Amino acid sequence: MPLLQDRRDAGRVLAGHLSEYAGAADAIVLALPRGGVPVGYEIAHALRLPLDVYIVRKLGVPGHEELAMGALASDGSFVLDDATLEWANVARSTLEAVVARESHELQRRISAYRDHRPEPVLEQKTIIVADDGLATGSSMYAALMALRNHHPRELVVAVPVAPADTAAWLRTVADRFVCPYVLDHFGAVGSHYGDFSETSDDEVRDLLARAYQERQSWSIA
Repeated sequence: MPLLQDRRDAGRVLAGHLSEYAGAADAIVLALPRGGVPVGYEIAHALRLPLDVYIVRKLGVPGHEELAMGALASDGSFVLDDATLEWANVARSTLEAVVARESHELQRRISAYRDHRPEPVLEQKTIIVADDGLATGSSMYAALMALRNHHPRELVVAVPVAPADTAAWLRTVADRFVCPYVLDHFGAVGSHYGDFSETSDDEVRDLLARAYQERQSWSIA
């Protein structure tokens, strides 16, 4: 039997592990699109926290794309992993080509998701970074690297499922790592879901708009 029904179920499970952040004035949920957005929506809805997306593009080493040599983020953050660049002996021209390609996709996603809403203020905030699961963890690592530039009060990784080795690694990167199902024998993320159908751009836009409207209603109430 799968551990989780779908991504919305995963978010509700995670919300139960994050209850101490409920209503916190200095906390925000940032979801990694696309699959992390339904997860993040349920966390934000249950805990009455703002929801936004953190659009980050990992800069993968050519030929070893799962290995992050840096990250680009929608807020202008740009981080390079000097140790990985040196180890992989990446030429400057190669790095520039990867940056150009990922910048194009980053801008596409910004246009698709933000709908002219401003970037959230992240300095001195507790940032709950949500995704639908981890495999290698490289995309989450890229996001954490970029978010550190904002000097958050606390960086919390919130994912429903992860392999034990990836969880151990990211515990050393995040301030807190929340994952109900850390597994020695993992397989693919989707194998732990009953429904792991692809999250569409339209669903991302709908959930972000819904979360924004809910937040506005809290201010009026």
